Amino acid sequence: MPETESENLSLDFTVIRDLRKQSGLTLQQVSDQSGLSIASLSKLERNQNLIELPTLHRLARVFGLSASDLLSLAESPTARRKSATHYRSGPFEFEKIAFDGVELFHATAKAGDSLLHPEAHGDEFEICWVRKGRVHIAFTHEQHTLEAGDALKFDAVLPHTYEILADAELTIAHLTKTHRF
Repeated sequence: MPETESENLSLDFTVIRDLRKQSGLTLQQVSDQSGLSIASLSKLERNQNLIELPTLHRLARVFGLSASDLLSLAESPTARRKSATHYRSGPFEFEKIAFDGVELFHATAKAGDSLLHPEAHGDEFEICWVRKGRVHIAFTHEQHTLEAGDALKFDAVLPHTYEILADAELTIAHLTKTHRF
């Protein structure tokens, strides 16, 4: 069977069918909301038709996505698996998993431990979720004490320190900021 142009471009628009079904929408409803014919939608869902940018934009809006988000789903519809890496930073023990746009850390530390100069951060957000224990996070002009179940989101480029007040287990996420110009 000959390859279609969309297969040559490594785009898989069967994701549209998945999004439609997940949203509980019929082809008719998506057609009404996007202005595309049912026949065109059906061909897209079966990877039998290429999509133009204005069509991509209209279709993405039906699912509450940007055109670039829908295109990203079509470029990489499969899951990606990674294994954690283990390392130590000061007195903290870390496990780390990184994917495009996000780094996830599982950290453990003992009462009295502190991390005065966390690893250098880029222009990203950081979320610290205290799973067990008690943690004090200090910035130049503010401080927060978090108990188990509490989380704090902040701009990771801000100088900050972690002080462990009670043996702790943390989940930390670094999220790349998206810049749209």
